[in-house]
Amino acid sequence: MDCKDVAKTVYDLANSQDPLAPLVKEALDVIDEALEIHGQERVSISFNGGKDCTVLLHLYAGALARRLPPSESLKPIPAVYIAVPSPFPTLETFIDQSAKRYNLDLFHCRPTSEAVESVVTPFPRNGTDYIVSAPKAVGKAKGSEGMKQALEIYKNKFPNIDAILIGTRRSDPHGATLSHRNMTDPGWPKFERINPIINWDYAHVWTFLRKLNVPYCELYDSGYTSLGSTYNTFPNPALLVKIPSSPPASSPPSSTVLTPGTALTTVLSSTHTTPKPETPMPSPISVLSAYISSTHTRPENAVASPISPDGRQYYRPAYELTEGSLERAGRSPKPVSS
Repeated sequence: MDCKDVAKTVYDLANSQDPLAPLVKEALDVIDEALEIHGQERVSISFNGGKDCTVLLHLYAGALARRLPPSESLKPIPAVYIAVPSPFPTLETFIDQSAKRYNLDLFHCRPTSEAVESVVTPFPRNGTDYIVSAPKAVGKAKGSEGMKQALEIYKNKFPNIDAILIGTRRSDPHGATLSHRNMTDPGWPKFERINPIINWDYAHVWTFLRKLNVPYCELYDSGYTSLGSTYNTFPNPALLVKIPSSPPASSPPSSTVLTPGTALTTVLSSTHTTPKPETPMPSPISVLSAYISSTHTRPENAVASPISPDGRQYYRPAYELTEGSLERAGRSPKPVSS
């Protein structure tokens, strides 16, 4: 990746009339201020492969490249990856690819603590509709000891690092009270936490990634909207589309309203016409496949969306989630069924 091209695209966006421009400019200003205060050699970026960190890394690479003389290339970027217990192999592959793509000097830190973050997750009220109220306060999330331990390891390994860029947003657990710059809590390794995209919401993240064609982890194309450990991360039930079974031979074909979304209602009703006797009824899966291929553009080598063994489940991609408050609806100690 040519980070000078990245610099041009992100700063052009920041200076444009696009609705996203003020947030992009704000984030770049925060990054530039951190670099002015600390210097590039004392600033690191926390990168765990998630969508927010991916946005932040793209912005950071652009900010760094813009400060370079024309004849110089980007030096390795100090970065740290703090692994959760049982990470997704697909996610770790994407992290390694991103490290090469952006020339990260990435330190992998795996704390010995096996605590897994746990937060209050909205659940469906009944068996058909995914309806929830606003998420409640999460309280103190588990897993903080592992994070503290990881930062201690990182500080001992790289004592020159004074600040860490983090992709926290206000809707994240414990993000509501943060500002662009916060010191770590007493008793923790001393770092200034820089939060350039703290004021972004879920829709802003996906608008940025897709507008600038930024590569992201393919799990997001399979219905995942918030990535953590394999122990507590599942496809978001708010993105589940149920494809009904074919109607009995004696029943007239009819359109079916899908739950929880109605994305395929028009397609199903318009394609399920009464066939001639010698023509087999098209299966719902074949109709869905045609619909996906005609309406969804996915990154090269992206995995297919998961379909259950009975062939009746499809999870829409993360960027189709329109209700940002349900972003963490797939984070739970157990799968959330609709």
